[in-house]
Amino acid sequence: MQQRWTPSWLAAVLLGLMGLLVSGSDFQHHRFEDMVRALFAVQSECPYITRIYSIGRSVEGRHLYVLEFSDNPGIHEALEPEFKYVGNMHGNEVLGRELLIKFSQFLCEEYRAGNQRIMRLIHDTRIHILPSMNPDGYEVAARQGPEFNGYLVGRGNAREMDLNRNFPDLNALMYYYEKTNGRNHHLPLPDNWEQQVEPETLAVIKWMQNYNFVLSANLHGGAVVANYPFDKSRDPRIRGRTTYAATPDDKIFRQLARTYSYAHSWMHKGWNCGDFFDEGITNGASWYSLSKGMQDFNYLYTNCFEITLELSCDKFPPASALPREWLGNREALVSYLEQVHHGIKGMVYDENNNPIGNAEIAVAGIHHDVTSGVDGDYFRLLLPGTYTVTASAPGYLSSTSTVTVGPAEAIQLHFYLKTAPKQNPKPVKPHNSKKNLSSPKAPLKLGPR
Repeated sequence: MQQRWTPSWLAAVLLGLMGLLVSGSDFQHHRFEDMVRALFAVQSECPYITRIYSIGRSVEGRHLYVLEFSDNPGIHEALEPEFKYVGNMHGNEVLGRELLIKFSQFLCEEYRAGNQRIMRLIHDTRIHILPSMNPDGYEVAARQGPEFNGYLVGRGNAREMDLNRNFPDLNALMYYYEKTNGRNHHLPLPDNWEQQVEPETLAVIKWMQNYNFVLSANLHGGAVVANYPFDKSRDPRIRGRTTYAATPDDKIFRQLARTYSYAHSWMHKGWNCGDFFDEGITNGASWYSLSKGMQDFNYLYTNCFEITLELSCDKFPPASALPREWLGNREALVSYLEQVHHGIKGMVYDENNNPIGNAEIAVAGIHHDVTSGVDGDYFRLLLPGTYTVTASAPGYLSSTSTVTVGPAEAIQLHFYLKTAPKQNPKPVKPHNSKKNLSSPKAPLKLGPR
């Protein structure tokens, strides 16, 4: 269901007034069974707007449960964007896990209370919440508890693999393509990639393949800053030196990071955990270079724009700190989610009004294309301004339009592609069997290894 999207400063005030009063008894750390019970309790309280599904299992067999919010759970509605929050990728960074459990409860409670801002979000967005990507690592960290948890204890999965260093490295291929004018989106995965990643990573990649996500955030701990792509530097590593690695969408990524930082109670102030980040944001590679991370993978393999949110100095804060952290992050979690409704969106049709999936949407001046989903709908995050946009698909003539994007809801821009005229095949020269007795060698395959 589509409703008019008009952000307002008053909405933030209403959100604060209508939120339930916070007390320390509302908050606790959730072991796996506790987390599952909490998620199913939300589903039981709001059965008509929620759905729980598993995207796979961890090394030790724990389900990776996702809680979905939508006015039509389980169904992608055309022109309704898909959004995801991912928490607890590092098992000992637990605040994101607890915030997402509380955020799920909050969405259900506020929807039932008639909060118009939350109702509009759920009616116009399909929201997916994965509180824990690394439940095995969490259990290792939780056995030590907040008082004795080490900096690395429980960080990795059950095989002690860092999941944020475990995605296929598409940056190297992207940086090569930048120099050779190659492909700028949906880069191919390397051969046998499924055997090279952990079960949790595999589950998340399959999840990305099954849902056309538009916007995402990945919740971490150990610092307080909104980190945006690229994480991996374009330059060879030099000890003690960092370099800014901008994406073609650097301006929108900076704005997305600022949205969270300034809606957060103290992130935007810059000084946190003994570090200073101007406006509370940083380019990943400018902070330190990281290979095989999830946020870069989202951008290079899918239509999804993802940032990494570092939310607490203490990786495993005590339960007594959770109420303050919730109040500090609540508005930011809502405001960031609302950003999925900016830019342009539309349908790509053929001459007979049949939707065209996998059509490419290119914006002049931004060397990163997105594609339409299987239902023919596309979503392109953009800042306010005037843009020239081209839609193209194999077998069709491309179509170009100019559109002006405002600061409010996404502008709808539909494309109707005409079938390309068939080309007459060139005559084939007679084959000289005497000169070609053997088959030609297959061309050498160049992959991102």
